[in-house]
Amino acid sequence: MRLLDKYILKAFVGPFLFGVFAFTSIFIGTGTLFRIAQYITEYGAPLLLVMKAFILALPSIVILTFPMSVLLASLMTFSRLSSTSEIVVMRAGGLSFLRLAMPVYIIALIISIGAVAFNEFVVPRTNHMYQSIVREEIMKNASPQTQDHIVLKTMNGDDLGTLMYAKHYNSETKELSMITVQQFGEGGKLQQVENADSAVWNGQYWVMHNGIIYDISAGNGVERTMRFKEQSLPIKSAPKDIQQDQRKPEELTIKELRHQISAYKAAYTNANKLEMEMYQRFTIPLASFVFALVGAPLGLQKQRSSSSIGFGISILIIFIYYGVMTFAGALGKGGALPTMLAALIPDTLGIIAGLYLNWRVSK
Repeated sequence: MRLLDKYILKAFVGPFLFGVFAFTSIFIGTGTLFRIAQYITEYGAPLLLVMKAFILALPSIVILTFPMSVLLASLMTFSRLSSTSEIVVMRAGGLSFLRLAMPVYIIALIISIGAVAFNEFVVPRTNHMYQSIVREEIMKNASPQTQDHIVLKTMNGDDLGTLMYAKHYNSETKELSMITVQQFGEGGKLQQVENADSAVWNGQYWVMHNGIIYDISAGNGVERTMRFKEQSLPIKSAPKDIQQDQRKPEELTIKELRHQISAYKAAYTNANKLEMEMYQRFTIPLASFVFALVGAPLGLQKQRSSSSIGFGISILIIFIYYGVMTFAGALGKGGALPTMLAALIPDTLGIIAGLYLNWRVSK
């Protein structure tokens, strides 16, 4: 790494860390603190338990600040270099803007890749631990009587064994309704599908009523069917475990989201919301790289006074980006656009804008 690259990266790191701290503080102050106060005042939760929940909530907040912090750091880095005329000296020495911005773009790409990994291996687990503490220790299992979209599964080693979807669950009557069960064989190959009107807990296991079995294990498109009045459900979860096993999309890894999507689609249930969540696990972290492409050329101003204009524009870009993301996400969830396309729209527009800004300042 050249000395110049180290110099630019050193100028970038400080504002980036400041941005993470500042934006995290804003998110905490505008949402998390109110929930924490509610746990203490309404549920009488102990302070240590609330602090544990607060710490577990932090990863999901911090991950959202990375793109904004990269934008702020990119802007401030090149704004400072421009205001002190260092950028003029560097470019007079034959260095192009793209070459000067390259270390920032590379570190932004690394941050994006790291954010994807953090979003996959850390955030879902801490979110689940947070929800478990809130549900079981703070709210004392104050679960609703009925729940929709129940998904349960069993594993055969690393492969999926059984995947069950129920449209409704009534905890008072211990009844599941509108059930679809997928049975998988070796290598995760689908072998059998069972549909049933309902399943009732008899004290030991679940009994399905009025259903049909589709046996497709023979392959070659051959399908055998068998109707039944009663059949045991191949899921061992007791009623008390069902609600505890249900996780919100933000508590699931990408692999688990795929399982959920498969269960929804097998039951002909709309899975657009889950698909948007899965694709945004990649596109939101990628925004760090997108914002670097936008922030670096915006910070390259000829006059010191114009840096504040660039900062204002960058803040506007944040609102535009998340506004477009929200609008496109609504279109994707509603089925007006394919979910993958809807998830890609904000980053695609950001990359186009960033490339244009880079081209303009490089002339």
